[in-house]
Amino acid sequence: MRRVVITGVGLIASTGKNAETFFRNLLEARSGVRRISQFDPSPLSIQIAAEVPDYSPTDYFPAKRLDLLDRFSQFALIAAKEAVTSSGLEVSEAERPRFGVVIGTGMGGAGTFETGYYNLFAQQATRLHPFTIPKIMHNAATSQVCMEFGAQGPSLAIATACSSSGHALGEAFHFIKHGTAEVMLAGGSDAPITYGMLRCWESVRVLASGNGDPRAACRPFSADRDGMVIGEGAGILVLEEYEHARKRGAKIYAELAGYGLSSDACHITQPSIDGPARAIRMALGEAEVAPEQVDYINAHGTGTKLNDATETAVIKEVFKEHARRLFISSTKSMHGHTMGATGAIEMVATVLALDRGLIPPTANYTAPDPECDLDYVPNTAREKPIRIALSNSFAFGGLNAVLLVRRMEG
Repeated sequence: MRRVVITGVGLIASTGKNAETFFRNLLEARSGVRRISQFDPSPLSIQIAAEVPDYSPTDYFPAKRLDLLDRFSQFALIAAKEAVTSSGLEVSEAERPRFGVVIGTGMGGAGTFETGYYNLFAQQATRLHPFTIPKIMHNAATSQVCMEFGAQGPSLAIATACSSSGHALGEAFHFIKHGTAEVMLAGGSDAPITYGMLRCWESVRVLASGNGDPRAACRPFSADRDGMVIGEGAGILVLEEYEHARKRGAKIYAELAGYGLSSDACHITQPSIDGPARAIRMALGEAEVAPEQVDYINAHGTGTKLNDATETAVIKEVFKEHARRLFISSTKSMHGHTMGATGAIEMVATVLALDRGLIPPTANYTAPDPECDLDYVPNTAREKPIRIALSNSFAFGGLNAVLLVRRMEG
């Protein structure tokens, strides 16, 4: 069976505009959560988010091109360029039909949607920007990345809420594993920090209050946690068939060896134990890994009462006594919940943790919760060798994605 390896990583998020800065800030438990700056948040009850700091699109793109790029597509292109550069990837004309792109997004062109509706209804516009549709469509980022790099192979967009980029990486993995492609760019991008979107999330009542220091607002697994923080950004990874990567002398960060996906099929917002547990077992089974071989889990860990307690119960259900020997952390405590991009951003963190032997902490942890009683690597990074790691993504709607990576051996 063909093996799939990760040879490049790229990222832009509130905690760093590239993968190295991002990972360094995670290790130092530096949060990217601040008061919202993209618009005046004063009318909102929740006025914080994890924005990409000091972001100016014209630093990355000519003004003319920006007419076709919503913020989420901009982020995807920035992360993809870094991933390709870090991999040293060069794809020949002949290889392009076996070079594809899969990008997940939960919200698509949310900013363009909001601007368009505001102009239409509040400003009584009679005509919208002619590129509104090409900017808002969920496949816009995938298509833009395909055009940027000449990828002509299997390419698609995936929208499964918070599991979108976990599923994107998993499907790209299978394209290579089963011989449909040799190289894939895969990950996710979202830019959901708009006034209207924050109003929607306020009504769900799952956002952290942000009282006091905004940087400490998101406290996954901690007894005093009170919700999640919306974030934005993108993560893109280069996936390659092992022999293809080896022949060109590429650095291999990790082997992507297992992918599990499932549906809870029980509730549109409340998580279950059974669905995520099946996804974890599926990832373990595909990789032929026993539960006790896993060292680290990058948890979904949103910081809501129900999600964190349920995920802890899931881990105990699958790993039994080994659950207490696992290192578990939620990097959302620092970069926020980036919706459809979250699985890919967290996979970059997971891959770099495995590559460096450095486990990022769960920041802002203050007190243990009886329902969350495992080792969440509170507040301080750990230097530990990691051989096998999981990254969990569990979405509203009960759609789950779990990825398993391991150190390359042989």
